[in-house]
Amino acid sequence: MYTIFIDGSAGTTGLQIRQRLAERTDITLLALPEEARKDPQARREALHGCDVAFLCLPDAAAREAVALAEGTDAVILDASTAHRTAPGWVYGFPELGPGFAEQVRAGKRIAVPGCHASGFIALVQPLIRAGLLGKDALLTCHSVTGYSGGGKSMIAQYEAQERSRLLDAPRQYGLSQTHKHLPEMQAVTGLKNAPVFCPIVADFYSGMAVTVPLFRNQLRGTLEDVRQLYASLYTGPVVCWQPETGEEGFFSAAALSGLDRMEVSVGGNEDRILLMARYDNLGKGASGAAVECMNLALGLAPQTGLRLG
Repeated sequence: MYTIFIDGSAGTTGLQIRQRLAERTDITLLALPEEARKDPQARREALHGCDVAFLCLPDAAAREAVALAEGTDAVILDASTAHRTAPGWVYGFPELGPGFAEQVRAGKRIAVPGCHASGFIALVQPLIRAGLLGKDALLTCHSVTGYSGGGKSMIAQYEAQERSRLLDAPRQYGLSQTHKHLPEMQAVTGLKNAPVFCPIVADFYSGMAVTVPLFRNQLRGTLEDVRQLYASLYTGPVVCWQPETGEEGFFSAAALSGLDRMEVSVGGNEDRILLMARYDNLGKGASGAAVECMNLALGLAPQTGLRLG
């Protein structure tokens, strides 16, 4: 029996993790009373009294939690941005290859990937590693997400009885090209330059579709080489190659809403290629990915307790 502590259990990610763990018989959830939820001493005792701690906190609070946990042997899984490119932290995307999976299994400090970044990295990192795409490639990334990605405040805006008419249409954001996911998108793929990143939030609760377009002359190989690489790498159970690219010419960002898996596809033609990934921003994009990493760190099958359909 493993003892699990969720620091920040009242937020969207923390609540989603709790839901995934609630029916499991192999763990005990360690909870603080409401009045002690932000008390440093109570948090310190919880962090030192658990086997695994999930940090579902703003960046500054996540760094504070790591300091409070100093000296503990517990596995710390940080769902914030704070440690995704930090030295000594494992990047929690085991499907990127055996090296990533082994690091997660052996890791004590694991950074859970960002939601948008997960799709971009799943598409680009294998191509660069295989030499099919150069590190100097100048890329663009489009990502459509459900509004739950904005946390409680954005959920409240979209679900309010009276709301702005501006919410009725998709909204692009990250207009300054300084989105917080860009550092990991560049660092984990090995790109020399961060992509031009265009995230879009739309009026549906959860789901995500990430697209990276390529011109043929950017690719050091063929379209079939890309397909075969993805098919050999993404064999499940969580990330799967999907040769069919959509439904009657459409590619829905909500197709995997409520699930913890990701589908990777390739569209386009020999001249203009579309690399595509879709998943739930709360699933493989956040809480599902965190639970998957916990499973591996505890020596369990990665899909244990996940919602895969």
